[in-house]
Order: sequence, then structure tokens, then C-alpha cells
Amino acid sequence: MALIGRRRELALVRQLLDRAVAGVGGLLVITGPPGSGRTALADAAARQARDRHLPVVRATGTGTGRWLWTQVLGDLGGAAPPSGPEPSDPPAPDDLERAARVIADGGPRLIVVDDLDQAGTRAVAFLARLAARLASGATAVLATAAEPVATAAELRLRGLTEAELAELLPGLPADAVHALWLASAGLPGAAINLAGELAGLDVTADSVVHLALTRPSRAEFLDLDVGLIRLLEEAAGRPSPSATRARVLARLARELLGDPSAAHRRRELVDEALTLARLTGGPGTVAEVLDARLHALWDPAAVRERLSTATEIVAQARRAGETALELRGLFWSFTALAELGDLVAAETALAGYARAAELAGDPEAAVVVLARQAMLATVRGRFAEAESLTAEVAERGRRVGLADTDRLTRSLYGRLAMFRGQVGTAEVSILRGLARRLPGHFFEATAARTLAETGGDTEAALELERLLPTVLAGSGPRWVGALADLAVVACRTGPVEAAQALYDALLPYRGRLVVWGGANTITGPVDDYLGRLAVRLGRPDQALSHLDDAVRLERRIGALPWQAYTLVARADARSARADAAEVGAGRGRPDATDRDLARDDLARARVIAARLGMAGLLGSLTPPADDRVADEWRLVRDGDDWLLDAGTESVRLRDARGLHYLRSLLAAPGTEIAALDLVAGGAGLRVPDGEPMLDEAARRAYRNRLRLLDEQLASADRAGDVDRATSVQAERTALLAELRRATGLGGRTRPRTGEAERARVSATRALWTAVTRVESAAPLAGAHLRASLHTGRFLRYQPAPGGPARWRV
Repeated sequence: MALIGRRRELALVRQLLDRAVAGVGGLLVITGPPGSGRTALADAAARQARDRHLPVVRATGTGTGRWLWTQVLGDLGGAAPPSGPEPSDPPAPDDLERAARVIADGGPRLIVVDDLDQAGTRAVAFLARLAARLASGATAVLATAAEPVATAAELRLRGLTEAELAELLPGLPADAVHALWLASAGLPGAAINLAGELAGLDVTADSVVHLALTRPSRAEFLDLDVGLIRLLEEAAGRPSPSATRARVLARLARELLGDPSAAHRRRELVDEALTLARLTGGPGTVAEVLDARLHALWDPAAVRERLSTATEIVAQARRAGETALELRGLFWSFTALAELGDLVAAETALAGYARAAELAGDPEAAVVVLARQAMLATVRGRFAEAESLTAEVAERGRRVGLADTDRLTRSLYGRLAMFRGQVGTAEVSILRGLARRLPGHFFEATAARTLAETGGDTEAALELERLLPTVLAGSGPRWVGALADLAVVACRTGPVEAAQALYDALLPYRGRLVVWGGANTITGPVDDYLGRLAVRLGRPDQALSHLDDAVRLERRIGALPWQAYTLVARADARSARADAAEVGAGRGRPDATDRDLARDDLARARVIAARLGMAGLLGSLTPPADDRVADEWRLVRDGDDWLLDAGTESVRLRDARGLHYLRSLLAAPGTEIAALDLVAGGAGLRVPDGEPMLDEAARRAYRNRLRLLDEQLASADRAGDVDRATSVQAERTALLAELRRATGLGGRTRPRTGEAERARVSATRALWTAVTRVESAAPLAGAHLRASLHTGRFLRYQPAPGGPARWRV
């Protein structure tokens, strides 16, 4: 059977097979989206190979998940599969080379690999290795993949022309063929499936209108599916019942959201659609049009109207028994409640959305829930949980084919990187690429903010000057976020006029959160940005009013990372007001109350940043000149107690094992000390698993320590120092006990079993107990230790920002 519109591709397949018959192997990779005919072309290649009496071996990247080359080796026979008990185990390089040699040599034959890209990056890498060897034998390899896999011989399948599609689907009316061509983008598999769907329609049904209303969009959020829009335009121009026309117009308006220049037309379309739906449509039609209207208009100022509309969508959808529409209404409720700063109610709405999605068996909705849960975990400072959820979003999103999975996960990882101080200039290139692909949606504003936060103030200021007029005149799902991003730039490097314009634009949204689109990104309270802008404008009283409101909101919703940033901004505002009061009164001294409160804010911000590991913020928090952290902190014995002096904090601590361990770690910053060594009172005695507990060097170290202790004990006895003698004798007894546990009969070395694990548990528990005691009495010092200490089988003090230049212990 001939393949329509694939003459060139079939010619290349014939060439590949002819070369194999002649004794020269080769590789051809066919790529194209689902429905483009990759499998049909592979089937044709297999038929032609058999016609030439060539053996055919076929493997797939889906199904068992085993390595493709393992499948191929098994099918060839006579060759054992490479080592590795599980598919996830990376094979050794020698195994890879052996497999490539076995597959390439011999022949002539054809190996067909379906869905290569679904087998993972290792299988793709193996194909590249195999390609280099194929010419030495007579094996031809034809592989298919949805996306390019970076091999030399690749052929991308295009969509069929409208005439070719008519040839593929004979007997269909011309308007139906045209509609199928628009709906399928000319992809033959998709067109055949849709044609089957049309065959089941009532003879009076309009195929153009049906496809316009049922064909899913292939575009990511804010992108344009041009084929679907053209199909909807065609449907809108055809006579239809009023309720049907309402649905067509509403969907057209929704799909035009990605075109910022179509704002006026979107409003006209949805206004007409809603009028028709309320007059002639049932509850399902009303719910569908209301949902499309919220998408098409997306007015940030109308958040309460969106919330009430969402409630109506849910009610109408339930009346109509439309689960998908009910899900949309619940999601609109979640987004609106998040904007209003009521995250508890928003999470309740998200939970309802999750339950409804589970009942409906909607896998994409389940991924959406995971993504929002990851964002909320980030907001609360649960960074490890957020990272784990984001990884799950990436995996499950790709598995179910969620269109904007990559952009969604980049956004989530980007928020985490920002809080951790890991944002780099590479993010700017990604954002500018999105701006070129999706003009009018203000990705450049986020790029400008990233530039400002990574030291590119001059370039960020230029971007602010370029973007400000356009952003101020804009609207849409990213608009408030773009204003907030430019506010950060204006506060750092922009003119006062820009700060004033942004303040005026953001003021109507005070009391709310900055929510982007469908709440996949939330970037803090609007009042935080207003407060910073007011500081820039020289209005400290106004700034403090906004920042107080922001802190109250952050505390209410548990947003610790934002709270740390806002406290720093509030400290700046208090200092600015103190400076203004000093100059105005001519007193020659600062305002004590504001200065003290500013110090308190900075201290609290440092504690939060240290506990959450917000390295970027922590590194920028240099205390004021009159509250600088001392260059040297002390942890020293004072009789039976310990004294900790850490800058402005001083505390007496009762003796405990954990403080001894802490002293050892502080004495060697950046050095790993094995838990076994720590509990033995020394360092440098580490041995790997499986070796004797004490090697010769370790035993020498123990003997040297015992000789030193014997000398100290004799000295204490001669001086009549009973306390010193008791302390030395206790350490000597403990050391001898360790040696007895580490040696067997006749002093032979004893293999280490669970000693390292017991030491790890003991040292870790004692150390963190000591740190907790420090935190309760000296929170700044405790936060620094919490951020700097690393535990496990090896323990280390790695100084985090905000600590001393050195310790005296």
C-alpha cells in the first residue's frame, strides 16, 4: 500500500535497504509529532526489507523499559545481554562497545527501533555510538522519535497538504477535508482519527463546527494554535444554532488570549457569546462561556468578580453534569483566593479540584495540582518538599503529555533558585527567548528583574526604560507580576518618575498577592513592592504602613521566605525615617526607637534566612555599623559550664557531650571529621567500610594520645590538681575502652561493623541537641550554627554567611 505524500521518505528508506543488500550498513532516524506517520513508515520499511529477503528485528522504547540494545541483542540470538540486573543500571562502557560491535557486524539485515526517544538518553547515546560502527557491516537501522535526537541522518515528517489529505481520505466533502486539514495540521494519523469521528456524526451536523468545538488545543499557555484559530474563524462564519454559536465565539475568544493585540475583539466575542448563552443555552453552555470569558478578558482588577463567576461556573456545571467545566470553576476559585491572599481557602479549593479531578480520571489536572502544591511549599519555605514535588511534576507532566510541562517546571525551579541565591544570568537568555516567542506577555520584565538581582543594574535600568510604557498600558494574566518585577528594578536603579508610575499602577492591588496566570508562580504581597517603592520615593511613613501590612499577611499565611525579605525592606524604611527625623530635628543623633526596631527586623530576617538556607539574602545582610558581628566568636569552658560569646549575644551553657563535639568542629572549619573520631575525642582516624576499624596509622594515633594523657596525668598529680587529674583519667579510660572495642584477641584489629553507624547517630543527636539549646538563648548564633553544620557519618562546620571571621575555642 502506497503512503500518500511520502515519496521522498520512501526513497530514502529504499536507499538505506539497497545499501544493506550491497553490504554497507547505515542509520536513518525518522522524527515527527504523534500522528505524523512514523509508525506507518517504519512498517513500510519492514515490508520492503522482507521483500528483499532481509531479516527484520524490531524493538521499542516503550513497554518493558528495557534497554533497546538489550532487546535487539536478544532478538539477534547467540549474544548474551550486557550486564546490569535492572534497566536503570548504567551499562559499563565495555558492554556498550561490545553491544555496538555485535549489532553492527553481520547482516545484511534491518533493525527497526520505534519511539527511540522514549527509551531515555542512554539509549539515544548508544545509538550515536552504534552509528559510528554501522558502515563496517551490513546492518541497516531505522529509528523513529517524536523529537530530534541529534544524529547525522534525520528526516522530519511534515504535515500533508490539503490535496494530499483529500487523496488519503477519498469521498469526503471539500469543506470536511478543509476542516480536517486545519484540525490535524495535515498530520495523517490525526486526520484519519478525526475522520472516523466525523463518520459517526448525524448527517445534519456541521463537520467544521464540530471539529472547532472538540479539537484540543496543541498550544502551551499564552501561545497560539494557529490551525485551531483558523478553524474557529471558519466555524464562526457559518450559520449555527444560537447556543452553538455562543460556544464557538467563546472558544475563539479564549484561544486569542495569546494575542495581546486582540483585546478589543476578545471582549466583543465573549459579550456576544454570553448574551446568546443566557438567552438560548442550557447550564452547560453558560458555564462553558463564562469559563472562556474569564480566560479571554483576565482582568486583574476584577478578582472578586472572577471569584463569584467561578462559583456560578461550578453551580451551572453541576446542573449540567459537566465535570470538566466544574474543574475549571474550582480552579478559578483557587486562583482568585490566592490573589486575595487567603491561602487557607485557596488550598481548600485546590483540594476540591484535586478530588474532582481524581473522580473524573483527569491525569493532567493531577499534575496541575502537584505544581500548585510545589509552589505553596516554596511560599512556606519548605524547599526540600517543593523540589521533590517539582521533580514529580516534570516526570508526570511529560508522561501524560501536558503541553507546558517544561515551562511550568522551569518556573518552579526558578523560584527555588531565587530563594537559595542561585539565580544566574543564564535565566535571562531563557526569558528573552520566551519574550521573542510570546511577544506582549512581559517576559522581558522578569528578565530585567533577574538582571538587577544578579548585578546587571545598568542593563536592567535600560530594560526598565524600554518596557515601562508598554507594561503600564497592558493587562492580562502576567500584568501585575510584570509591574512587581519592574518595581524591583526601579527601587534599585530607576528614576523617581518610574517608581512613582509603578506605585500608582500597583496601588489598587494592595492587600493582595502577586499571582501570575494560574498561580503557578506567586511572588509575594503587593504591599511589599509598594513599601519598597515608597522608600525609593522618600516616603518612609507610607512605606512602613505598606510593609507592616505585608508582614501581617506573610505571618498569617506562614510565608517565611517572603517575610525575611520584607523585614529587610522594613528595616530600610525605619532607618530612612530615623535619618529624616535626625536631619529635620537637627538633634545630631539618630531616632533610637526606629534604629532599635530596624536592628530587630534585621536580626529576625537573618534568623529566618539562616534556618531556611537562603544563602543569597543571608550574604547580603551586613548588620549596621553599631551592630556588626564581631570578627571573633568564642566557645570556651568556664568551670563546669561553657560560655558562648557571639557578637551581641552572650550565653552560659551547661556542659554536655554535644558542646564538646561542637568545639571540635568549630576548631577545624571546612574539615570533615568522622563521627567515629568525634566520639573518640580526636580526628584523622577514618577508615572506609569493610576495612579494619583501626589501621596501623590509627592505632599509632591512639598510642600517641595515650602517652600524652599519661604525661598530663603525671603533671596533674605532681601539682595536686585533683580536678585536672580526674578529667584526664576519664578521657584515658574512655580511650582505652575504644581501643578494646576496636581490637580482638592478642591485640589484632577487629573489622568495623555497626560502630560507624552508632557513632553517627550518637554524634548527630548530641550535636543538634546542643544547637537547639543555643538557639533558645542566642537565636542569631543558633541560626548560624544550624545553617553551617553538616552531619552524617562525617561531620563538618562549613561557615554560612552571617557568622564570625574566626572562632576561639
